[in-house]
Amino acid sequence: MSSVALLDRDAVATTAATVETLEPLTPHRYRLTVTEYHLLGESGIFDEESRIELIQGDLIAMPPIGERHASKTRQLNRLFSLQVGDTAIVDVQNPVMLDAHSEPQPDMVLLKPRPDFYESAHPRAEDVLLLIEVSDSTLRYDRDTKVPLYAKAGIPEVWLLDLMSQRVAIYRHPSADGYRQIQFPAPEELISPSLLPELTLRIADLFLPTRLPTNTN
Repeated sequence: MSSVALLDRDAVATTAATVETLEPLTPHRYRLTVTEYHLLGESGIFDEESRIELIQGDLIAMPPIGERHASKTRQLNRLFSLQVGDTAIVDVQNPVMLDAHSEPQPDMVLLKPRPDFYESAHPRAEDVLLLIEVSDSTLRYDRDTKVPLYAKAGIPEVWLLDLMSQRVAIYRHPSADGYRQIQFPAPEELISPSLLPELTLRIADLFLPTRLPTNTN
């Protein structure tokens, strides 16, 4: 047998032994940061019609907003704007940064007033007085994924409006394990956000069309 053949055999044996000692390669989840998420947006990865949320490092494609959902969000915007005045900023479907890996876009948020209207940076959990999610086809996702995330971030109060069952779930007292208090008020019950006690609403009014003032001119 030639020396070349012996060398080849030794090389193969050495390579095989080396491979056996290496740690096996396993696929792992890559979690985007909020900074990376913004860079993707600035580079034009998402078009203007995209509805994308960053949830725990994952890009979540949201379904298109239906007419009923959009109408309800407009009604709530008007209802809250008429009542809160200068005590809060009513923000609709804009980002809230929860941590380094999550930046959802809730349907509505009542924010602490700021002179610049958060021009320098998106609101954070500590800026939120009340967060509202309007749920129809996304009820399970909102309830089981986003609400626990809001609790972990310390959002003080979340209202989850279930359009299908005409019911509101009120979440208060956040903790790392979820909200410690969940209420399902009756339709005729009056409620006020814990951080906006001057704002009083009847549960049924959240599901009724907001009446516009009559033009007498």
